[in-house]
Amino acid sequence: MHLPRIPHPWSVSAEEGVAIQRRLAAGVLPKPPRTPLRFVAGMDCAFSSDGHYCIAGVVLWDMARREAVESRVARCEITMPYVPGLLSFREGPALLAALQLVRCRPDVLMCDGQGIAHPRRLGIAAHLGVVTGMPAVGCAKSRLCGSYGEPGPLRCDRTELIHRGETIGVVLRTRDRVRPLFISIGHKLDLRTAVELVLNCGAGYRLPEPTRLADKLVAEAKRTYYK
Repeated sequence: MHLPRIPHPWSVSAEEGVAIQRRLAAGVLPKPPRTPLRFVAGMDCAFSSDGHYCIAGVVLWDMARREAVESRVARCEITMPYVPGLLSFREGPALLAALQLVRCRPDVLMCDGQGIAHPRRLGIAAHLGVVTGMPAVGCAKSRLCGSYGEPGPLRCDRTELIHRGETIGVVLRTRDRVRPLFISIGHKLDLRTAVELVLNCGAGYRLPEPTRLADKLVAEAKRTYYK
């Protein structure tokens, strides 16, 4: 699929990265989607053991058929050193390279990571959503910032994730008595739709199927690349 030109370099200093994040965060649109969301692109990545490469996977999940219809993998050399809060500059190139290989255009991106639940309101889901112009949701396994009360023990129980007096996400129990996920909007979604999307993509696991399958795809690709 065709992607627009990315409006910034990926290899930048920490100061430049922060400035880019603040500029892009101003472009996040928290609003309900204009069209139905059927095809969900689950996105995840991993780093090579030597730290030189990022391996990214995209699994296209058809919500109507409740099955994966396409999967793609890409590997990119990492050009940005690790800086806390700037992880999307290391993951972004590989994730976009994998997304570009997808033939059927997704209706929404579901990233294993944060949306606006980030100190500067631009985690990987928000970053990719803004630069591609596509709806996006962050579905993270852990908290990056904010405070919350523990949700109830059953599936669908939830509490708000609050940072500096602002609701930045939802702490959502996706399976009875398992650790919750941290859901936040990335772009062109409202929080209610983001939570419903994650729940509707569930299949009895903690992770929704798009990101669970993307995680599995990346793990298999990493083993193939580095036998």
